[in-house]
Amino acid sequence: MSAVSEAVILIAGQGSRLRGGDKNRLKPFVPLLGRPLLSYILEAVSRAGVRTAHFVVGYESERVIANAKQLIPPDIKALFIVNREWEKQNGISLLAATGHVSAPFLLTMGDHVFEDAIVDCLVNKFEPGLLNIAIDRKIDSIVDLDDAMKLQTCGNKVTSIGKNLQIYDAIDTGLFVCPLEIFDYLEQAKSRDGGGDCSLANGVELMAIDGKVRGIDIGSARWHDVDTPQVLEHAEHNPSWRV
Repeated sequence: MSAVSEAVILIAGQGSRLRGGDKNRLKPFVPLLGRPLLSYILEAVSRAGVRTAHFVVGYESERVIANAKQLIPPDIKALFIVNREWEKQNGISLLAATGHVSAPFLLTMGDHVFEDAIVDCLVNKFEPGLLNIAIDRKIDSIVDLDDAMKLQTCGNKVTSIGKNLQIYDAIDTGLFVCPLEIFDYLEQAKSRDGGGDCSLANGVELMAIDGKVRGIDIGSARWHDVDTPQVLEHAEHNPSWRV
């Protein structure tokens, strides 16, 4: 049995960049190579040994839940957490899962697709008690580099994170194995903002300052953050991430 048996999958946002002007289109179910985006991450976490998936939903929550239930593999128990503040940043969505999960848990977004080797590498090599991030050092291969979450590292330690970093040597793939302490750091980040909002990156940054973030290099493996029509098209025409 895998040491990581639970996952949190964030699908609360409205995904306006990928949906375009179609308000009836739900981002987690946009088709990629004939299958809904969300089906790929469900397949990956199932293969990795996850048996309970907590979905944090928000925008059009009833429709999202109904559609997600049709994709759940039989070996995964699906639980749904409604984030009523879904218009805020993704740190608030993760905070909605406080008290619902045990450590360690896998964290990802519903619009990321990964080569299976990435998930396997992360769940097999993570270090308990730390925030473990699957990182990509193939910076030249990133399709939308401006929007990518950039990282500074020192060996396998992540020292800084941010989309606007000027000096960086890796990219955050959006796949994590987390300790429960991540919730405490998100609360700290939220307090610094006046108690109203925070991003996941804000929490990671605070953990990195305390030396609690570890990067696990994905090597030659491929992945995509399918956030725009351009990345969707690239993923369809370059399916090496499915290897």
